[in-house]
Amino acid sequence: MFTTQEVLRYSKQLILDEIGLNGQQKMKDAKVLVIGAGGLGCPVLQYLNACGIGTIGVAEFDVVEASNLHRQVLYTPDDIGKKKAVVAIEKLSLQNPFTTFIHHDIAIDEANAESILKYYDVVIDGCDNFATRYIINDLCVALGKTLVYGSILDYQGQVAIFHHNESKNLRDIFPEAPYADDVPNCAENGVIGTVPGIIGTIMAQLAINIICDIPTIKNQLLLIDVRTMERTVLHF
Repeated sequence: MFTTQEVLRYSKQLILDEIGLNGQQKMKDAKVLVIGAGGLGCPVLQYLNACGIGTIGVAEFDVVEASNLHRQVLYTPDDIGKKKAVVAIEKLSLQNPFTTFIHHDIAIDEANAESILKYYDVVIDGCDNFATRYIINDLCVALGKTLVYGSILDYQGQVAIFHHNESKNLRDIFPEAPYADDVPNCAENGVIGTVPGIIGTIMAQLAINIICDIPTIKNQLLLIDVRTMERTVLHF
């Protein structure tokens, strides 16, 4: 089931009661789609890869820019101008050779989303626009897929799990997508580089909770402000 190298690699989490060989096998068998290899996607990809998720899809078409480097910590100045997913997969494969990666070099939209999402067990939304978020949410509901959601802005982040074990979905909190002009974004308002690292790591843990059947949040939106470390839980 596992090679000696795998057992050594995962030995510290194998001794956890909630993981063990059974949970590690669930992670190895899991197929997780990460949409976006940017600020949120980088820590999600790094930790899911390191912890032993067997198949990781990376839906990303963008290239590395200099302004990405303070928060997208998979990339270096030498990577500027290169495809994010290509660089990410190359580096992650060196970190864990037991992971299978699938690159979807495409922007997720209504025309292509189903053909991509249907292959995966868990979908992680690390994109940066609400139009795509609602496409992803609606299709996860239609296909019966669990969605891990996260977003960031300046010193704050939020995270939730949608459509898992009969839980609610994004439209139960926000029925309609806001107009793009009404929503602040990182390009306009900025973001401190640590915020996506914190939120992305939480998103990765939530995905592991789901895969390993570890009790986790349900119908809750977690809000975190890194200035005060204040944590607010909104129930929906």
